[in-house]
Amino acid sequence: MEAVLRHPSLSRLKPPNPHPHSRTPSPSLPTLSLIRLRARRLSAAALFQDQSKPVGKGRDEEEEEAYGEVDRIVSSRTVKNPVFAEDGSATTAVATEYLVEWKDGHEPSWVPAEAIAADVVAEFETPWWTAAKKADAEALSALLADEALRRDPAAEDAQGRTAMHFAAGLGSEECLRALAAAGADVGHRERAGGGLTPLHIAAGYGRAAAVRALLELGADPEGPDGQGRTPLELVQQVLTKTPKGNPAAFQLRQGLEAAEKELEKAVYEWAEVEKVVDGRGEGKWREYLVEWRDGGDREWVKAAWVAEDLVNDFEAGLEYAVAEAVVDKRQAAAAAEGEATKWEYLVKWVDIEEATWEPAENVDAELVQEFEQRQSGSNADSSITQPPTEAIA
Repeated sequence: MEAVLRHPSLSRLKPPNPHPHSRTPSPSLPTLSLIRLRARRLSAAALFQDQSKPVGKGRDEEEEEAYGEVDRIVSSRTVKNPVFAEDGSATTAVATEYLVEWKDGHEPSWVPAEAIAADVVAEFETPWWTAAKKADAEALSALLADEALRRDPAAEDAQGRTAMHFAAGLGSEECLRALAAAGADVGHRERAGGGLTPLHIAAGYGRAAAVRALLELGADPEGPDGQGRTPLELVQQVLTKTPKGNPAAFQLRQGLEAAEKELEKAVYEWAEVEKVVDGRGEGKWREYLVEWRDGGDREWVKAAWVAEDLVNDFEAGLEYAVAEAVVDKRQAAAAAEGEATKWEYLVKWVDIEEATWEPAENVDAELVQEFEQRQSGSNADSSITQPPTEAIA
């Protein structure tokens, strides 16, 4: 690329004046609205090259055909190239190129964004980003379906965000699914703002439905952002900074908690704990050795993932045993005045020979219910077999 001249309203390309000292520019086209592209034919995508034309054309002939009038932009792409510093370190340079159609009939060419006037680029880009930033599913779907324009569903803005980032932040499942179906990367990390993926953004804004949709579309629930945080760690971080009991933050907390649950389901395998058998660590490092109800090896689990009642029982020194049945019932010690009557149940154990009296709160509710039903049935049978007690004259 050489001798590039730009103008705010640039939409044309034209051959340079062959006699610059003897001719003046055409009054219908200002000089500043000309840009010069060298060897345009060589930069065209292979898809648009005419394979029937001979190769090895002379430079003069190639230069002669290298200019024309811009018709429109029909596609875009993001180009990433390594850039090496003097110390040997490498960074990535990101640029946008546009596929330009020419009015003179030459095959379309990929042209760097900086070589095209802003108004021409805006004409192509504005409909896309307007639809993306409003999460307008109908408009996005229509643009993606336009075969003439061949929209790139993974197109990036200046911060490296894609339409999927905006759809995730606004919680639009429909947009997310349409973009993914068109080939957008559900795990794309933005270049600015913390290197967030769409899943991080959906989680951080408390968009539980969008989190669920992204997970279904293949987003990695444990993929890190630019700071190394997983989406679950991010939403937990936001939750700690969102006040409880504040009416203004109530809806946000609900959304964040729902998003957290969706991510937990994706990250953790859920199973029912039979009992806690040991503990270790303090504070946020506290863990419990648990025994699973469905069998399997005992495992150390973070305190946050064990049911609160089981943790409380373990910390209080309560032990667990497997109850077989409730065989009797009695009233507990006399309650204070005004308090409801409390009951104790005689429990027969599977792994303990002697039955023991236990307060109602320590006995499985289903076993208590079965005992009460047996008692009711027994009382009913006894009333049928007993003779009437009325006096006989």
